[in-house]
Amino acid sequence: MKNAAQSGKPYAGNPHVRFEVGGSRTGKPRRGSLLYNTGKLLVGRAVSLICGSVLAALLSGCAAMGGENALTAQEKAEGYELLFDGVNLPTDKWVGVKSGCTKFPEKGWFVNDGSLAMRPLCVIRDGKCFALPPEEQKLGGGGDICTKKTYGDFCFKFDFRLTEAANSGVKYFFDEKANGGTCEEYQLLDPAHPDSQRGRGGNRCVAALYDIIPANAEKFLKPLGQWNSGMIVSRGRHVEHWLNGVKMLEYERGSAAFRAAVAASKYANWGTDGRHWGELEEGRILLQDHGDSKVSFRNLKVKEL
Repeated sequence: MKNAAQSGKPYAGNPHVRFEVGGSRTGKPRRGSLLYNTGKLLVGRAVSLICGSVLAALLSGCAAMGGENALTAQEKAEGYELLFDGVNLPTDKWVGVKSGCTKFPEKGWFVNDGSLAMRPLCVIRDGKCFALPPEEQKLGGGGDICTKKTYGDFCFKFDFRLTEAANSGVKYFFDEKANGGTCEEYQLLDPAHPDSQRGRGGNRCVAALYDIIPANAEKFLKPLGQWNSGMIVSRGRHVEHWLNGVKMLEYERGSAAFRAAVAASKYANWGTDGRHWGELEEGRILLQDHGDSKVSFRNLKVKEL
């Protein structure tokens, strides 16, 4: 169970991406930036020497690498599945928890500018929750959504964009019939939300295993309004949380250290059917609607390992 915020390791399985710490906006890599080894395109006067058909072919090749809410050629080859196309509500891939995981919410979630987001019922200001006007509240309240499929060994990649004092999370190994509907959670939280001051040692801050293991990831979180990239990797008992290309933490489900951390958390007594909490063999992936926040998602991609 190790915090790896300083490891600077690359995305697993992708030789074309590496992470570098340091640098600035002067041409050197920024902290938390991803560097793609994809070659260079000539621009300026040299472009004028390229005929239109060749230029079109170059642009087509770049598009084939994949844009927002699309799989790259490499991701297709590796077996990733796209869980949101950026245009339509993903009713074929996700269902609402409030419906008993039978259908997508009829309100609350919406698509805007290529992203999937939820409408809140209230907002957080100065650490307090203020209800929105009734005409806005009636549009929200969709609740959490989760995948139709369940996953055991998997890699889930997602982009997220926070608003001020936003609170959400990506939960995994979710089973609506086990552990009171609770499960492991990759925390998504703006530091201005009061929950960031709760818990122990920052275990309720961004990228943490919520209320269990801190990630110390705030310095890798991009400013409000910018997109962040998260990733959860689960293989066997080993789980990793990544943020913007950096491994934030890793742990072994079922280990003595993990069980001790769970015993010190809010989930200490949530295990059911004689099983330890957080040790289900498979479950759904869930996007949380906390009710007091708007968080946007895009590039939702999953691969079974």
